[in-house]
Amino acid sequence: MDDSTTARRLREQIAKFSGVLSRGMGKVASRFLREMVYGIQASESVKLSEIARALHEEIAVKKTHERLVRQLGREGLGERLQENLLRYAAGRVGTDSLLVLDVSEVTKRYARKMQYLSKVRDGTDGEIKPGYWTMNVIATDTGGKHVVPLYHKLYSANAPEFESENVEMLAAVDAVGKQVHGRGIWVIDRGGDRKEVIVPLANDGARFIIRLRGDRDLVCGTTRASALELARDCPCPYTETVVKGKGGDRKVYDISFGFRRVKLPAELRCTRQLWLLVVNGFGETPLMLLTTEPLRRKRAVLWKIASSYFRRWGIEETIRYVKQSYGLEDVRVLRY
Repeated sequence: MDDSTTARRLREQIAKFSGVLSRGMGKVASRFLREMVYGIQASESVKLSEIARALHEEIAVKKTHERLVRQLGREGLGERLQENLLRYAAGRVGTDSLLVLDVSEVTKRYARKMQYLSKVRDGTDGEIKPGYWTMNVIATDTGGKHVVPLYHKLYSANAPEFESENVEMLAAVDAVGKQVHGRGIWVIDRGGDRKEVIVPLANDGARFIIRLRGDRDLVCGTTRASALELARDCPCPYTETVVKGKGGDRKVYDISFGFRRVKLPAELRCTRQLWLLVVNGFGETPLMLLTTEPLRRKRAVLWKIASSYFRRWGIEETIRYVKQSYGLEDVRVLRY
């Protein structure tokens, strides 16, 4: 198959997908989205100059670039695009699909004039750098390899409308929840261990698996103690071998796991029954997962919840891959 045939088929597929994304937007906006999706794929870049070159129009690249800039400034474009994508993708979310919520970052070490630059922690080296945060929700399955992007939003802590990361997190949960109609299980890292997140999720009837930091008080029977204290006193009779990473980064862990029935303290006004899954073997501190999924003394039941959380590691790799493959951190638009 020659390059021209491949390019034609790619354009046809992109035109079909772009039609879904641009539903209700009008002819000009539809064309713009089609060009952007094709240009990003063809150039493997998010820089408008590279996208403009990839379109191979019979006009100066500068003119193409100027048109893309004008279209990018359309009022409400991002919101409508996100809404259409979510409506389309939600049909692929099943009853027990995992809804992985991840807070990532776009670092701009040398940027000075990009609007509302804030301080972010680089997930690669842990350093604090200028940049923006991104809120991501990706659907997947415990044993599957397919991922379905549902929600992506870039935001700055210095923007006038910014309230808090909790608000951004719950906004993502609300937007996705309205489209999936209660399907799926939320999987959230330690950033979700806040009463402002856990309590609304629990009281709204959402299903979740949230990794705890360890300092959150829980009630087990008549005992109130920190999650870490309960975890260290938890029997873990089941064992498994887990391989994390690939190639030279591959590490093998011998883990053990068990559980406890718990509830949140009375002052949080949440009476929902919860469970604490404890996993030992990844380090000195146990991995603690608070979940709404009923646990019992059956290895397969406990392992399913542990595996569901481990699946988020693969999603983190997916997000890193997208950032690297398309040079996402090389974005250069100045206006927020």
